[in-house]
Amino acid sequence: MQPAVNMSEKPSFSPPYILRNSHIQSILNSVGPRKIRAKRLMAKLNSQMLILETAEGVRLAAEFDRASISESSKNALVILLHGWEGSSKSAYSVTTANTLLEAGYDVLRLNLRDHGDTQHLNRDIFNSTMTDEVADSMALFLADHDYPDVFLAGFSLGASFTLRIATDRGQELGLTAAVAICPPVDPTSAMDTMGKTLVIYEKYFFHRWTTSLRKKLKFFPEHDFAAELSMAKTLDDLNKTFIPKFTPYEDAQSYFESYTLIGDRLKNLSIPAHLIATSDDPIIPAADLTKINCPKHLSIEVQKYGGHCGFIQSAAGHSWIETRLVQLFEQHLTESS
Repeated sequence: MQPAVNMSEKPSFSPPYILRNSHIQSILNSVGPRKIRAKRLMAKLNSQMLILETAEGVRLAAEFDRASISESSKNALVILLHGWEGSSKSAYSVTTANTLLEAGYDVLRLNLRDHGDTQHLNRDIFNSTMTDEVADSMALFLADHDYPDVFLAGFSLGASFTLRIATDRGQELGLTAAVAICPPVDPTSAMDTMGKTLVIYEKYFFHRWTTSLRKKLKFFPEHDFAAELSMAKTLDDLNKTFIPKFTPYEDAQSYFESYTLIGDRLKNLSIPAHLIATSDDPIIPAADLTKINCPKHLSIEVQKYGGHCGFIQSAAGHSWIETRLVQLFEQHLTESS
């Protein structure tokens, strides 16, 4: 194994000067023009709503869209995983799906447990180690849909899921390639960084997480954590309460270490995978990339700009990362044909 040296800034993302601020990039990923455009696109999509129930009884919700039948159809599937407290209906999920559909790819937008208003589907509470149930849901879908090429792509926490699933079960699932966009490489470091950057990020995730937990409690009152939830004021408070109570881990440190990507975590990766990060990510330190012992199948691409999962290239909220995904998938389609 070698350190993470497979880094490149080409092809490069170069936004207009007024969009180069990392916080603007990060915020416009989910709000503003991109969100408005996503709402319009969602109204036009003829998505098939699915509940994928695994052999263990886990139920995950998904939305499936088929590309129009034309000469550009690829007969290939892209499975998209959203970030923490996002969903299949997040602006970036919808606009990315639309770009892929226009390029001829079918798209499955899969919700992680307790995301996308699915708190009622499963009794146990979501945690970031639940990769097997996501992979099982993918396998269930693929058993009924035959594709010569299947790609997996994820954003932020979904990018972490993407790399771990590609490593642990990529061959079993028949994945052609995987792309991870701004994953938390070292969750401990990411959480520490979030506490030092603009307070809006912690407030955003605190609000989203507590809202999700309140919904969970509504459907499963036997969890009985209303008092602890009302007392929590920060993400650290929530971690100290909910990690030992609702995960197999005693504390936040051991929990974060359980889904880290550093060291040899990805050493068994045997399918082509790409990790796309930014030097200016306000949440995920780019320096953490050097902690990965980079396997030969992983390519790491670091862009100077883009913030956290943004890559916004115009005032209309269009994202460069969507066309980059198409480029990468085209590359592997050519290689597999």
